[in-house]
Amino acid sequence: MDKLYEQSETGCCLRFNPEPWDEKEVTFQDKLFIKDHVRSFFHIPLNFGKVMVRNIEKIVEAEALPKEPLLLSDEKSLWGADVYIAVAKEVPGAEMVRISGTFLTKVFEGPYKNIGHWVQEMKAHVESKAREIKKMYFFYTTCPKCAKFYGKNYTVILAEV
Repeated sequence: MDKLYEQSETGCCLRFNPEPWDEKEVTFQDKLFIKDHVRSFFHIPLNFGKVMVRNIEKIVEAEALPKEPLLLSDEKSLWGADVYIAVAKEVPGAEMVRISGTFLTKVFEGPYKNIGHWVQEMKAHVESKAREIKKMYFFYTTCPKCAKFYGKNYTVILAEV
């Protein structure tokens, strides 16, 4: 696929290092993403793999893989989520968006069923910094197969403040 992913032990997702993301403040200035939509049933994605494969193929073809993978999910409703895949440059045939803002981040580890607890913990974290959440994104750092291989299932919550 690409040298970036050839570096991974699985040939898929890179091993995630939580340190640069845990309890940090991150600023994006016109960060470029492909935007797509995933259908869900009570927040359980139904076509996530298909959406990712379709977009990764476009990204590889355009030679637009970023130095570090970043996939943000906006869990808009029980029935779907918008996904934002970071890219190094414009990708033909894809919906492109730019995201700017300041985000407080926190890393969580464990099964996705804990997401409700993580959201509450993130809200408390942001309040402890005397900040207010405008929007929350979820960075799912590895696919389920790679999380199983690595023995860790990390999710980063980015709270726009």
